[in-house]
Formats: sequence, C-alpha cells, structure tokens
Amino acid sequence: MNSYGAIMENDTIAAISTPPGSGGIGVIRMSGPHSLHSLQAIFRPRNTSCSFDSHRLYYGHIVHPQGEKILDEVLAVFMAAPKTYTREDVVEIHCHGNFIVLQRVLELLVSRGVRLADPGEFTKLAFLNGRIDLTRAEAVIDILSARTRKGMDLALDQLGGSLYSRVDTLRSSLVRMRAVVEVAIDFPDEDVEIIDHSVLIGEVTDEVLAPLERLLRQADQGKIFRDGISVVIVGLPNVGKSSLLNTLLQEERALVTAIPGTTRDTIEEYLDIHGIPVRIVDTAGIRQGADEVEELGIERARKQIDRADLVLFMLDAQRGMTEEDRQLFTTVRHKPLLLVSNKIDLADQQPDIASLGTLEESQGLIQISAKQQLGIEELKDAVFTTVTGDRKQWEEEGCAPNIRHKDALLRAHNAATRLRQGLQAGITSDLLAIDLQDCLDQLNAIVGITTTEDVLDVIFEQFCLGK
Repeated sequence: MNSYGAIMENDTIAAISTPPGSGGIGVIRMSGPHSLHSLQAIFRPRNTSCSFDSHRLYYGHIVHPQGEKILDEVLAVFMAAPKTYTREDVVEIHCHGNFIVLQRVLELLVSRGVRLADPGEFTKLAFLNGRIDLTRAEAVIDILSARTRKGMDLALDQLGGSLYSRVDTLRSSLVRMRAVVEVAIDFPDEDVEIIDHSVLIGEVTDEVLAPLERLLRQADQGKIFRDGISVVIVGLPNVGKSSLLNTLLQEERALVTAIPGTTRDTIEEYLDIHGIPVRIVDTAGIRQGADEVEELGIERARKQIDRADLVLFMLDAQRGMTEEDRQLFTTVRHKPLLLVSNKIDLADQQPDIASLGTLEESQGLIQISAKQQLGIEELKDAVFTTVTGDRKQWEEEGCAPNIRHKDALLRAHNAATRLRQGLQAGITSDLLAIDLQDCLDQLNAIVGITTTEDVLDVIFEQFCLGK
C-alpha cells in the first residue's frame, strides 16, 4: 500500500466501488481535485448545457475521446468538497452492472492520469482529512463484513460515534488531571496543597479505571458478535446430528437416512443465534469399525472438535445411554459443551447423564426433537448463554471495541492502575505525570490522534477496493 504521507495534493484516485459480478448498477468512484475534469473528458451529458451542479445526477454516455465510441449509458454525479465522503471533490459514475463495462471505463480514467485507489484509500482520506476519527473508519469495515443484524447494529453505533464518545470522555478526565499535576510540577514547594491525593485517587478509580473495565468487557463481547463462534455437533451415528443441522438452518442441507455412517465428511454453514454469527458443523458419527472412507470423515470430525468454541454432544433419548456414548464423551469433555438429548418425541425417559461424571451447571441436558422441531429455541438460548453469560447485560450496551482497541485499552488500564498506586504511595508529581501521559497516549491511539502510519496501513488494508 502506498505511503499516504507521500501523496501529492493534486492526486486523484478511482476504483470500482461495487462488488464483482453482474448487477443492475455498477459504480465507479473518483476522489481528488481533477475528478470533475476527468469526468468532463469522457462524459457526454444528454443536456449539453449542463453545469454539473454539486450533488445532482446527470444522464448521458461515457464516450471514448478517440473515435467518440460510446462505452455505456450512465448517470453521473459531481460532489464538491468539502461536503463529500473524503472532503475532496468526488465523482461517481453509475454504469450498467457488468464488470467488462466498469473495467473499460476505469481503464479510460487511468489513461487520463487518474490513479487506481488502494484498498480502503477513500475511507483513509476521510480519516486523514478529519471527516471521521479512526474508530468510525474501522466501523466501516465492520459494516461491510457484518454477518448478523446485531453485528450491523454494533457497527452502526460505532460509526455514529459511540466508542469515540466514551473514549473522548476518558481523555477529557485525564487532560484535566494532567493539568493539576503539571501545575504541581511547576510549583514543587506547593505540591501537597495543589494535589488532593484522596480526591484524585477517587477520580482515577471512578472516571478512568471503571469505564476502562466496562470497555474491556465489551471488547470480548464485540469479538464474539463480530467474528462469531464455531459450534460442532458430535455424537454416535444416527443420533440425529444432520437432522439438527437441517432444523437449525431451516433447509435440507445434510442428507438424513436411517443408515449409520451417512455423513462421511464435515458440513459447515452459518446461522444467526441472537445476533452471534455461528459456524455450525455437522460431523461424521464417531464409532468403532468404520470403513476407510468413513474413518477419514471421523478424523476430520476430531480436528473440528479441537478447533470448536462449543460442542453439542448429542444423545439418542430413544436408545438411551450406551457404553459407546460414555467412551465418546471422554474424548470431548475437555471442551465447553452442551448435552443435547434428541428424539424426545419417541422416548419414554431421558438418558441418565449422571453416569457421564460431574458436569458444570451450564452443561445441563437440553431436550429436543430435531424432526418435530421441539426445544430448538431452548437450545439456541443455551448456546448463547454458554458463550456469553448474562444476555441482558449484553443488550444494554451498544459498543464493541475491536482487538486493536482492546490492546490499547489494556495498556491504558495498566497505566491508570500504576497512576492510582503512585497516588496512594505519595510519589512525586513528575512520576505521576508519566503514567498519566501514558494512559492518555493509549486512548489517543484508539481515536487516531497518535496512531502511527504503519498501524494505519494495517487497518486500511483490510478494506475492499473502492471503499
């Protein structure tokens, strides 16, 4: 990715901003001082007297300057700085949604001196030009990659400034505390009178450490809503693993028969469980005496179990607990798991799970009938609760710091902890100032005030082209 410090002020960039493939519309976006001039060179408006007023669509054709060959029938819009996404002049050309058409128009722009944009360069310009802070820029990535409505809601909250607002409140408190400490440094003989240590300790605890701890808890929550979890269905052949997968997905994704060993490979799909993207994996039934092909599926199942965040250990309520069930359980009990008793519509009583040994309370028996779709919502609730804990607490806050934010928040928390300890020990003001500034620097890095260019490059390389 190019170094943005080296970009000249007259640089104009362009990219296709819609996904590859066929569609009704495909959009090419330009940003930079030569955007309008580049558009005028290739666009022939239907109304020859059009004045290209800002933020107004114009109908016409893209025409190759050499030979006047028409490349496409389009709508074009010019948006004058600073009221644009990048705070530069921006042009969008709305073509027919065919990649060949879009590529030809883009190549025509490049031939006239427009540079191809790097991934995320439009959003990075928006950040560098002060239209958005870094947390809002990162929210754009989350919006583009969100796989559930909850994930989208969290990303939109962050784009609206939820994380920035909370970090900025912390920064304001630290700046105020730093001012007091710096006065004490300037007047060392009056240090004791200037700094009320007991008051400052309370402010650090209530205004800095407590909010940081809440943000750190939400970072763990945000990771789950953003990245999702892997759930693997495990059990003996014919306990109903594939039926459960089909029921959860509400489609016939896996083949279901009464013949043991039907599933010979892992089957993976995504579903939304209360806002969490869940990669649900149906595995081959694990048993002794499997043939060579089935054994390959069993080996893949074991690898999926090792990588899983949660295991659904399925039992057959009609058949009851068997020695094979107990033996298989010993191979998965090291993982977070839920016991699922299937076929309750055919059973007189439930399997005696006491013989499986001591279980955590969260690993109680969930009773379902995959075929009759009984107990499925209870199973979803149990999956959510096992992964997240208190569902109500998760729904109260709308903030989801990412991994980069979490690292900076941890560093800020460590610095604030040292600051409080220093105040309690009565250390000198110049040493207090070091921890105060360290804490402030970490928060500044989150919103992009002191973020290095290398970090910015890593962040924006995650974007797709054209955004």
